[in-house]
Amino acid sequence: MKHNINIKNKKASFNFEFVEKFVAGIVLGGTEIKSIRLGKANLVDAYCYFTGDELWVSGMHIAEYSFGSYNNHDPGQDRKLLLNRRELNKLKKKSQEKGFTIVATRLFINDRGLAKLEIALAKGKREYDKRQDIRARDTKRELDRIRKV
Repeated sequence: MKHNINIKNKKASFNFEFVEKFVAGIVLGGTEIKSIRLGKANLVDAYCYFTGDELWVSGMHIAEYSFGSYNNHDPGQDRKLLLNRRELNKLKKKSQEKGFTIVATRLFINDRGLAKLEIALAKGKREYDKRQDIRARDTKRELDRIRKV
């Protein structure tokens, strides 16, 4: 069975410059994974934070499963991320530096049918960086248009 769920956070790549990316497992309940398989998730305001030595994701919205009963999940709850200790230590050390944060960039289902979250250690972009990105994108679009003609 092929899973082609690939939910991206496009806003994060516009607002942040990614320094390093990691792929983390997510602790999910039964109705949460069913909702993700239907593509009913949103990463727009998702970010990660540490509680003790555990990494949690907040702001990730997974819609309630339509066929769920009284034991349906809470759509906006924080969810624990699963990484190995070396990666957790590295992320914790870097995220405590000024200007760095951890953002969720992509939610997907791997070959084994497990939901994975791609997170990135990110540094916030300034306004002029964003303008340069827009200018580069517009230039590329214009060049592609000229090449087609």
